[in-house]
Amino acid sequence: MNMNFKNIKTSLLGIVLAVLLTGCKVPEKVAYFQDTDANTIIELASAKQITVQPGDKLSIVVKSKDPAISDLFNLPVYTTRVGMGGSAVSKGINYTANTGASAESVVSYTVDAKGNIDFPVLGTLHIAGMTRGELSGYIKGELMGRNLVKDPTVIVDFLSSGVDILGDVKTPGRYDINKDKLTILEAISLAGDLNITGQRENVKVIRQENGTLHTYTVDLTNTKSLASSPAYYLQQGDVVYVEPNAMQKRATTVNGNNALSVGFWISVASLLTSVVTTLAVFINK
Repeated sequence: MNMNFKNIKTSLLGIVLAVLLTGCKVPEKVAYFQDTDANTIIELASAKQITVQPGDKLSIVVKSKDPAISDLFNLPVYTTRVGMGGSAVSKGINYTANTGASAESVVSYTVDAKGNIDFPVLGTLHIAGMTRGELSGYIKGELMGRNLVKDPTVIVDFLSSGVDILGDVKTPGRYDINKDKLTILEAISLAGDLNITGQRENVKVIRQENGTLHTYTVDLTNTKSLASSPAYYLQQGDVVYVEPNAMQKRATTVNGNNALSVGFWISVASLLTSVVTTLAVFINK
C-alpha cells in the first residue's frame, strides 16, 4: 500500500510541478520584430493615404490676407451663452454650437452619398477619393481660377474618420485618424499596446472594400511580413482585433468575464501539495 501511495504521490507531485512550470514558462512570441537586428533594412508596402469617403465629416477653412474676403468661404462659427445651445443644418453642412460660456462650435461639412459637399459660393463640389492635400489644392485652385481669392490658404482636416481597436489590448475603443497615413503600429500604440497575453503573430485587420469585407492577418513578430502587408497602413473604418493567447483562453472562467491569474494556479498547486503531504503523514502512521 505504501508503495502504491508513493507512486500516487510521485505522480501528483509531477502534475503539480508541470502546472507550475507551465505557468512560469516564458512565452516565445512576446517580443516584436524578432527577425531584425541593427543592420536590417526592410522595404515598406506602398503607402495609401486616407481619402475622403461618403459620410465623412470634414473641417475646411479658407484663409487669406483679407479676412473679410476669406470669411465668405467659411461656414459661420458662433458662440452661445452659458446653459444655451444652438444648431443649424443646410444641404451637406452640419454645424453645432456647444453649450457653455463663449464656447465655439466645430464646423463640419458632411460628404453626401454621391461624394459631394455644398461649399459656400463655389457650390457643389465632388471630392470623394481625394486626400487632404488634393482637396486643399482643388479648392485653392477653384478660388484662384475664378478670381475669388488671390492668395488663399485652405486647411482640411478629417473629423470623423477613425479605426476600431478591439480584443486583448490595454484600452480598446475607437480612435480618430488625425494624419494622412496611419500604420497599424501607431494605432496599437494609441490603444496602449497589446496586453502580455495578446497574440502578436495573429492580429486581424478587417477592412470593407467595394462592398465586401477583407480580413488580413498581421504578424508583429515578423518585421518583413508586417512591412509588406496591405494592412500595414490602415484605412478609415478598419477594425483591428487582437486575439488572446491559448493560456489566456484556458484561464477564462465559465462566465467568460474574469480570467484566472497565475497566482490562482500557484495557489491550486500549493493546495495539492499540502493534500498529498497530509495524506502521506496519515498513511505512514
